[in-house]
Amino acid sequence: MNIGIPGLILIVLIVLIIFGPKKLPELGQAIGQSLKEFKHSTKGLTSDDDESDNKKTIDHR
Repeated sequence: MNIGIPGLILIVLIVLIIFGPKKLPELGQAIGQSLKEFKHSTKGLTSDDDESDNKKTIDHR
């Protein structure tokens, strides 16, 4: 399922029409902050799993 360059251009044009060029920086910033928070949350979950796995291996020795 490869979008390709023409598909990306079409998506960008539709976003420009819907939100307008003045709202794009705000929209980009909001998306960036959301992705940053999501990555932070998932990193915390995976590190918690790793720590619990380490505790299990230590307890079984």
